[in-house]
Parts: sequence; structure tokens; C-alpha cells
Amino acid sequence: MPRLPLERGPGERGAALLSVLLLVAMMAVIAAVMLERLNLATRLAVNAQAMTRARLVATSAETLAMARLKALVDSSPDRTVDPAGLLGRSFPLPLAGAVVEARIDDAGNCFNVNSLVQQDVVDGALTLRPAALAQLRALMAMLGVEENEGARLSDAMADWIDSDSLPLTNGAEDETYRALPVPYRTAGQLVVDLSELRAVRGMTPVLYQRLRPWLCALPAPDLSPIQVNTLRLEQAPLLSMLSPGAITLARARAAIAARPAGGWASAAGAVRALGGDTGGIGTIPPEQLKVRSRWFLLTQTVRVDPVELEEQALIDVGVSPPRIAFRSWGDVDSR
Repeated sequence: MPRLPLERGPGERGAALLSVLLLVAMMAVIAAVMLERLNLATRLAVNAQAMTRARLVATSAETLAMARLKALVDSSPDRTVDPAGLLGRSFPLPLAGAVVEARIDDAGNCFNVNSLVQQDVVDGALTLRPAALAQLRALMAMLGVEENEGARLSDAMADWIDSDSLPLTNGAEDETYRALPVPYRTAGQLVVDLSELRAVRGMTPVLYQRLRPWLCALPAPDLSPIQVNTLRLEQAPLLSMLSPGAITLARARAAIAARPAGGWASAAGAVRALGGDTGGIGTIPPEQLKVRSRWFLLTQTVRVDPVELEEQALIDVGVSPPRIAFRSWGDVDSR
């Protein structure tokens, strides 16, 4: 007799159905995960492509900015003035496929933290420059930093940069930082980016935010090259710090306000406006006042959907053609 197929009970049919449903559910989960990863990979690829475009646009914007700056400085070989109002304001740059907002400032109108030291011409050692230390303390006082706090911080900043291991009266060298829970050492070299100063003893977040707009790190240990023809009225403390106690803020503002429309042809004109002909402004270090600019700071924001890129570039127009001496990416306030 032919064998009859085995009949399955209701329980077995239910188990088979449950297995099929579980398999379908697992396949659905795997498909969902794969789809999500595909979407993520697509978004990452789009963002990477947009970031690459943004960096290329930023490079193009640098070229445009350098061309405008070259035209500015070449328009008057003996002095740098800004009759068109290029400096100190935001303006758009015409670049296809992106939105670029740029700003150019005279990068010498600040306190150069690297001026706290001077470099020996023989062995290259970096040693304290007392004149710059006095200027930094005077600037801090005008910005509302308490005297003792300013003395500690300024000495620690000088010790951070200089080559020796002997702390100044209020300073801090390697032994101070090695005793911290997370030990580290002083730089012993010129500051490249101002964010390095966050690591200096006594530099608090509040102090850093207060001082940062007035400080810069030019790539040379030269006294701050204050350019009297591009100095803005609100930057009068930079002029006053050159001769602490002698050039008052009121006198500095009056001199800037009295600046000729075509700028001063020489630093001597600015000195006379400050009252130098009467001998009442003290001693300004020779060659520190400038009428021609060398360093400019380009700050730009580039938007290429969906990416926003911020960049700062230090431009040197003292060479031909102008060149980028330093650039950094990211929000300035976050560094």
C-alpha cells in the first residue's frame, strides 16, 4: 500500500509560521540597518565633498583678499592708508557656488606676545625684553586687569616663551607646570597661535576672552608694529601702552582723531600729535610706530551647503607677491 504523508499537528504548523515570521523580522532589521548605514555614508560623502569645496573656495578668497591688499599698499608706497574703508569691516566676496563673508584687519595693531622676548643673533636664544613686558602690563591695566594679577600673568607669559629655565619674579617655568595633576612643560619658543596662552599659569577663561582681541602672535619677536595710519579710535589703548603713564587714553584718542585724511607721512607726525614736541610723552621705543603696514589678518566664513567653514589667515605683504604666513581653521572664540 502507498504510504500516506505524515500529517502535521496544529502546534507544528504554528512553530513553522513563527520561524518564518522571525526570519522576516530579522531580514527587515538587517535591511533597515543597512539602509541607515547607506544614508550615513551618503551624508558623510556629501559633507566631505562640501568641505573640500569650502576649502577650495577659502583658498580662492585668500587670493582675492591678497590682490585687494596689494592694490591697497601699492597705491601709496610711502604709507598705508585706507581711503576706501577696506579694513575693519565685513564684506562679501563674489565666488560662485558659495557665500563668503570676509574681514581684513591690520594685524600689526595689537600687542605681539612674541615681543616679550628678543632673539640673540649669535645662538638664537630668546631672552626677556623689559620694554615689551612694561607695555603688556600697561595694556592689561587699561583693560581692567588688577595690577598684581597682571604682573603674575605677564611674567608667566614671558617665561612660557623664553629659552631659559629661570622664572621671573612673578613667573613660572617648567617646575611649576610639572607639579600639576597633568604635567607639561613651557614652550621655550615663539607662540604660533594665541590659544597656546590658555596653558600659561594665571590665564583664566575670563582673562583670555578679555585679552584675546588685543593680542596677536606675529611670526617674529619684534616690538608690536603699531601702524598709526590704520589705528582705529577704539584701539587707542595700543597707542597709550607705548609710553605708560605719559600717553593718556584721551591724548591717544585725540591724536587718532586728528590724523590727516591722507595719513601721516612719517611716525614723527604722530609723535608731534601726541605732544612729542613738548617732550611730554616719555620715551617711545625707536621704530615701533609705523606708517606702513606689513601684516594683515583675513577672517572669513565660507558657506557651501551644508557646510560652514571659518578661517583666519595671516597675510604678509612685506614680500612680493604677498603670501600666507599662517592659517587656522575653526571658530576663533573656541580656540
